[in-house]
Amino acid sequence: MPETPPLFTSYSLPLPRRRQAPAAALSFVAHAAIAILMLWRGAALLQGGGGGTGPRGGGGGGGRPAVTWFTLPAASAPQALDVPAPPAVTVPTVALPDPVKIDVPPLQAIAPPPPAATAVAGSGTGTTGGPGQGPGSGGGQGTGTGPGSGSDAGPGSGGEAGYILPATPRWAIFPPPGAPGAVRGHAHQVRFWVTADGRVTRVEVTPPIKDAAYRRQFNERMMGYLFTPAATRDGRRVDYVASVTVIP
Repeated sequence: MPETPPLFTSYSLPLPRRRQAPAAALSFVAHAAIAILMLWRGAALLQGGGGGTGPRGGGGGGGRPAVTWFTLPAASAPQALDVPAPPAVTVPTVALPDPVKIDVPPLQAIAPPPPAATAVAGSGTGTTGGPGQGPGSGGGQGTGTGPGSGSDAGPGSGGEAGYILPATPRWAIFPPPGAPGAVRGHAHQVRFWVTADGRVTRVEVTPPIKDAAYRRQFNERMMGYLFTPAATRDGRRVDYVASVTVIP
């Protein structure tokens, strides 16, 4: 049984065969002639110094000396630029205002009041109905405001430390509801005995409430209120009796 040849025997493209020997020889001869001509012509140029008919190194033919260097022009120095001077800044001058003159009147010393005249007891007996002075004794009553302070609250004020800021309720005071007809609509003055910590220890109602049941409710509610304590001007808390009008 004959063997089956492989499908591909080579991976190169099939090209037609050409005869290359005459073309290769012709190419070699041409290249050799060019090389010989270049070498011969170069040697002649080097020996003759140029390709012209004039003297060696002259300007009649092509015999110019080889240029090996040339001179560059000198660089010019940079020119200075004229920079204009900055403009002068003028600061305006502000004139100060004239001082204000205030005419103050001179202080005048206040002279103390003259001392009261001292009464001198006479030794004689008056005979007319005019006023007189004698060594007798007696008593009298007068009215006025003095610098002292009392132990209770009053409508006036004493010395600076004794002036009392009154106690005030911390919220509005309302009577209990359900007032009987005989009490409803009538104003009652309620006095509260307030301690230094703001509690109420006693109440007094004027005019008194005649209905016993409502009077008990009224008094219990008034006793339950709290007050801001009264205090002197130097901050010391004191007891106080406050008065509030309540209308059931």
